[in-house]
Amino acid sequence: MFAQAKLEVRVEPAEASLKENIEGYIGDLGERDEQTLRRLAPALEEQARSAAEALGFYHARISSEVRPGASPTLVLRVVPGEPVRLRRVEIRVEGPAARLEAFRVPQSSRLRPGAQLNHGRYESVKSSIKSQASRLGFFSGHFTRQHLFIDPVANVADIELVYASGPRYRLGDVTFQGETPFDEAFMRRVVPFQAGDPYDSGQIAKLQDNLQTLGYFEGVRVDADPAGVSGEMVPVLVHLQMRKPRSFGIGVGFSTDVGPRGRANWTRHWANPQGHSYGVEMELSQPKQNVGLWYDIPLDPPMTDKLRFVGGYQYEELADTDTLSRLLKVGPEWHRRLDNGWQQIFSLKWQREEFRYGDDNGLSNLLLPGVAYSYLESDHPLDPSRGYRLQVEMAAASEALLSDANLIYSSVMLKGLTTLAGRHRLLGRLQFGGNFTDEYTTVPPSLRFFAGGDQSVRGYEYQTLSPTNSDGDHIGGRYMIAGSLEYQYELRDKWRVATFVDQGNAFNSKSSPSLKTSAGFGVRWVSPVGPLRVDLAHGIDDGSFRLHFSMGPEL
Repeated sequence: MFAQAKLEVRVEPAEASLKENIEGYIGDLGERDEQTLRRLAPALEEQARSAAEALGFYHARISSEVRPGASPTLVLRVVPGEPVRLRRVEIRVEGPAARLEAFRVPQSSRLRPGAQLNHGRYESVKSSIKSQASRLGFFSGHFTRQHLFIDPVANVADIELVYASGPRYRLGDVTFQGETPFDEAFMRRVVPFQAGDPYDSGQIAKLQDNLQTLGYFEGVRVDADPAGVSGEMVPVLVHLQMRKPRSFGIGVGFSTDVGPRGRANWTRHWANPQGHSYGVEMELSQPKQNVGLWYDIPLDPPMTDKLRFVGGYQYEELADTDTLSRLLKVGPEWHRRLDNGWQQIFSLKWQREEFRYGDDNGLSNLLLPGVAYSYLESDHPLDPSRGYRLQVEMAAASEALLSDANLIYSSVMLKGLTTLAGRHRLLGRLQFGGNFTDEYTTVPPSLRFFAGGDQSVRGYEYQTLSPTNSDGDHIGGRYMIAGSLEYQYELRDKWRVATFVDQGNAFNSKSSPSLKTSAGFGVRWVSPVGPLRVDLAHGIDDGSFRLHFSMGPEL
């Protein structure tokens, strides 16, 4: 019975790249006995010689021996000798491509006179030139000279590569195939180029990405094949397959903040030839129930800009049954994704909120112009190993503009995550916000600040960290700050243990905030829908213990 044969390459003096190239060129020896290895040795020496010449070692001395044993070993001894070096190097592009800044002639210190010959680098230069020509539309380009002259006796080599690009082809008309409900004007807004623009495969890829980003199509394929075209215009053919016009989603969950909760949404993905869409979403839990409606109008470009009209009603019991809010909100929003990745929202919301703090009742009417920015950098949508999230929101109201109070509202949230050595995860979170007004009693609960709970300061009940009135009802604060530091260790795939420290509170005086601190430990299981978290937290200031259940991405 044959045993797995082994290969041992010894290069003297040591030359790591040569050793690696020989091992990769010969590969696995398979199951062979000693006698078979001896017969193969001369052929394997020749393979090693070819691997050495590929790196410019044309004078390598190679010998071999076979060591017997349970697993016979072929030992190759290689003395590289002096490598062949480049004497003359000419790499040139001729024609229109030579005048195009985007077409780069490969430059490298390893391809200059005096550098060691490497066949792989020579082939890489040829491949780079042809790849650029294909990407930028020089489809009739070709090498008029491609020579690699090697003189092993003199130990020198000459490279001559001359590429004639020929004319640059242009993008032709875009034709959409497949039945779609959209008018021609709307579809043209998705195309990132004009007929007659110079060919660029990046523009073709961008067209495909734009169509997929719209969310209307189940399948998108863009063809721009120069083969068989007449002249130098490449027609662009787009094959589209529509998605189902409506979708419905439902889900259930649980957290210690709100207990069991259910969510549902219904979406009409397009409503007319201009690509408008609308939908409804609902959320039900013991402390909070809300329903919202939205209507979207694509702007220009429709992939990144849209005008959204929203309306909704929310009922929420804040912290206890003696504190509640009934909120009606309606208004337009301008959503835009900036080139740098930030999401931007300008809004103008009118809201009417009835609220009660114990025996105190209130009614607030506010017209709130606002702006919000958010940014997410993450290496995975559900279970990232590193990344960060930034969110900033500001809104204002004025008695001179249909509001019951003068108010400036702001909030900021930062989250960060990194993983060290594969198993050690560090998470940080910081939230802060403030209300600036001279009529705080008229500010409704939705614009006040509360802390405590699964996503704030663990160890304390949901929204119980805030100022109270004379009856002990939590009425929210002018300001809020909350932060967290957490360390996780991965015990095994999908399972982690965690320890953490949280601190924060909501308060009315910036000069002397009373921050509450908690610490604890927990377990994480990465489910198919995101991490599930179970934490036992100790409220250090109050001596309380609280078990928290929550789920969702870390960022």
